[in-house]
Amino acid sequence: MTQTRDDNVTWLTQEAYDRLKGELDHLSGSGRIEIAEKIEAAREEGDLKENGGYHAAKEEQGKMEARILQLTEILRTARVGEAPRTEGVVGPGMTITVRFDGDDEEVTFLLASREESGSPIDVYSPKSPLGSAINGKRVGETVSYNLPNGKSLGVEIIEAVPYSGM
Repeated sequence: MTQTRDDNVTWLTQEAYDRLKGELDHLSGSGRIEIAEKIEAAREEGDLKENGGYHAAKEEQGKMEARILQLTEILRTARVGEAPRTEGVVGPGMTITVRFDGDDEEVTFLLASREESGSPIDVYSPKSPLGSAINGKRVGETVSYNLPNGKSLGVEIIEAVPYSGM
């Protein structure tokens, strides 16, 4: 799955779409039934203030409902197929090779959404500090981005090619 420069569209392979749709169907169907049964069983144990099982089940329910909302939004904005890509320009769905300032080693990763699973290489989000700094840049360019500690780091783009599933 990749997100284009248009944040309103999420490009999915058919496999990723089917996987996410299956997860949504399970969570919104049998998953909800299972968690409701856990909550009911915990309620029957008595005092809810000191009932760890009840509180754990309610927390699990909250996480599940959040995931249902997330999946619903992803699938609502999804387009199945390949995102438009231009070789040599960094964008979602591209395999990117970079070299960080002060380091001779090259690092290769896939620029894609975190929902993309099964990739044999590291996946960086286009919304991460590094991903947003290099998105739209061309091979040969050097850009700086801010690290979580507030410092800035330069990175040179060595290669940007469409992801081939390595």
